Amino acid sequence: MDRPKNASLKPTIISIAGTLIFSAASSALLATEFADLDRMEPVPASQQIPIVDFIRPALFSGVQLNHSGTHIGAIVPGHDDSTSLLTYELATQKVDGASAPRTDRDITTFEWLNGDELTYVISANKSNSGYLFVSEAGKLATAEAVGAASPADEIGILNSLTDDRTQLLVDLKGEGLRYDHPEVINAMNHGELVTRYPELRTDHGFNNFFWSDKHGKLEYGVTQEDGILALNKLAGESWVKCPEDLEQIDLVGSGDNPGEVVVLGRRDGVGPRPLEFMDAATGKEGEVILQDKGYDFDGWLFHDPASYNIVGAVYDSAAPHVVWFTEAYRNLQKAVDKLFPNQIVRILGMDDSGKVLLIGSWSDRQPIVYSWVNLEKHASGLIKNSQPWIDPKRMQPMGMIKYTTAEGRQMDAYITLPAGATKKNPPPVVVIPASGSGIRWVWGFDPEVQYFASRGYAVLQPNHRGSAGYTWMYPKEENWDFRKMSDDVAAATRKAIDLGLVDHNRVAIMGSDFGGYLAVAGAAFEPGLYKCAISVSALYDWGNYIRQGKYRQFSDSLYSRYLYELGDPKTNSAKYDEMSPLPHAAQVHSSLLIAWGEFDEPEVIGQSKEMASAAGKNNVPVETMSFLNESYGVHRLGHRIELYQHIEAFLSKNL
Repeated sequence: MDRPKNASLKPTIISIAGTLIFSAASSALLATEFADLDRMEPVPASQQIPIVDFIRPALFSGVQLNHSGTHIGAIVPGHDDSTSLLTYELATQKVDGASAPRTDRDITTFEWLNGDELTYVISANKSNSGYLFVSEAGKLATAEAVGAASPADEIGILNSLTDDRTQLLVDLKGEGLRYDHPEVINAMNHGELVTRYPELRTDHGFNNFFWSDKHGKLEYGVTQEDGILALNKLAGESWVKCPEDLEQIDLVGSGDNPGEVVVLGRRDGVGPRPLEFMDAATGKEGEVILQDKGYDFDGWLFHDPASYNIVGAVYDSAAPHVVWFTEAYRNLQKAVDKLFPNQIVRILGMDDSGKVLLIGSWSDRQPIVYSWVNLEKHASGLIKNSQPWIDPKRMQPMGMIKYTTAEGRQMDAYITLPAGATKKNPPPVVVIPASGSGIRWVWGFDPEVQYFASRGYAVLQPNHRGSAGYTWMYPKEENWDFRKMSDDVAAATRKAIDLGLVDHNRVAIMGSDFGGYLAVAGAAFEPGLYKCAISVSALYDWGNYIRQGKYRQFSDSLYSRYLYELGDPKTNSAKYDEMSPLPHAAQVHSSLLIAWGEFDEPEVIGQSKEMASAAGKNNVPVETMSFLNESYGVHRLGHRIELYQHIEAFLSKNL
């Protein structure tokens, strides 16, 4: 990877009322970190692992095998913190690449068509914009622009048709529109490539997403009106609303038969919800595919390349898990497991003949490694170690503990201890809740976790009642009870303390987005538990967020969903007050570090400043950071280096 030009590293750091505002990169130390991007091998064992090794982009991501089994494609780091597209021919190891043609552009996603042809999307400013290209493996430099709707529009590739791979299903979204315009054929000039399909209209709502049947033909769309989700099925040239109650079931994918979907079934409060077939037109439940003993399904379904039928389920429980439904695939899994001992091994892709496999292998100490296997030739080989600068011998193992919620439910939390930690010498701990209310932590390699462990901190990653896998344990409304999720995180923290694994006097909590909310909520609602809290791009007053953004219910599907699930703050003021830390800022006696991006939502920026100001009145240390040209988190590599340097200094001062 080429190092960014020195000119791009010049700092713009301005102090405004105690807030540090950062440009794309800053400080001479940053320049040193960027210089490390040329290094592919681990640093010597005698040297501290630099921050950049934990946060620099992987060499390969989004890896896909083409249908003929001759090439793989991957998103790779490009120039100046951008991402590019690469193809790799397995037989000759020939590499070909394409970069986004302008500054601050990224290639974010791609899809193989028939044989060697592929399409990809170029984004602007780290979010998808309407540029679609088509090219051929080995000839990416001659890519042809298919078209773009407008600079404000976003485009996503749904998939290519399995029966006719010369075409694509494409989802086009215009910023500020009440509904999407899937008739992208008018925006895309090449009708031979983009598939035509009728527009799915709503009176005053949104098209949330679309997906195809097992053959790749568009069949389903999910709409949202007044926050309520509905399934729609394409019948000929018109859309028909289906009877499924999507508040009670969760859609997973398409089934094996026409008109069939796979769903996560209803809660019974006794055990995990079944993964089952369902007739979309009638809502009638069919055969149960899988029902884990302890967890709801959270993963993806593997389709056979010849029949397109579901032959396996890849999902997360306490650890990554796979279940195959045929003896042939079970034997295949056993065979590839032997090739990569002591690793989690997954079949990520398969050519149409079923003879060439794309394999991913990893552990809690080893980042993912991509390999190929040719069953016909009884051969295998390495494609790429995604992070060769990571030395697994210097990484720390991840363990799991069980904690008990207020209702007596048993839930998981993952803990990673630094080298030398003992019960006689318990380390300080950084508690990291998940960044989304429905996201779960799972066992595996996590570079952020390993970064903190390398600096002498234990890391606790608690799942909570909203985390995927646990929805069977609680009534549906508790998926939106943010205050109880904060209570769960506190219960997990106390469990780690009670086990003697961490120092109860040196506990920090940290997160971004929803995890950032949980971090500051913990500081407000658990006095004495957390000595300091770190939050990035989060909300701290949910009631005020709803009140200030009331007109966005017609332009923001997530906002209208919040309004539907949480209720009107005018009639539910006590509920909003109970779960919002900003109205309880007087209770915050933990040190705070609050950060946000220039293009975060206005409510996020305003509430971040209010939270910092209000907590500062309690005579506790409060630090703030603002990053130019960032939104919904900190994504640019220079900014991330700056953020983690600041976090490291903050923890050193406050723990």
